[in-house]
Amino acid sequence: MAVKKFDSINVVPFIDIMLVLLVIVLTTATFVARGIIPIDLSNAESSVKIKNPQTLDISIKKSGMVYFNDKAIAQSEIATQLRAFKKDATISIACDKNAHMDIFIQILDILKTNDYTNIGIVTKMGN
Repeated sequence: MAVKKFDSINVVPFIDIMLVLLVIVLTTATFVARGIIPIDLSNAESSVKIKNPQTLDISIKKSGMVYFNDKAIAQSEIATQLRAFKKDATISIACDKNAHMDIFIQILDILKTNDYTNIGIVTKMGN
């Protein structure tokens, strides 16, 4: 039996693997660079920048998904999550301008029912 001479290496599988890894790296790098939940905020002329590291963040996406400190939760779990924080905690609500208003109102109602009064609404600075 004659032995075949091995003159070249097939690099096509290697290129395929590298392209898949490139897509994975670029996808994760984009999310890490932003590091935020993408929400299209409403404009307000009276917006004021507030920096408070103790702020609890509630975000409502256009799809209706609710996030509590960057973790997706069901609306029914908000009251349970709030029990871990003091009543005078600063709470900021960021709501996508295209989200349904009833979700926003329900969350405000949960906060008021549980005696949280230090509530801020996140907006974009007006043009």
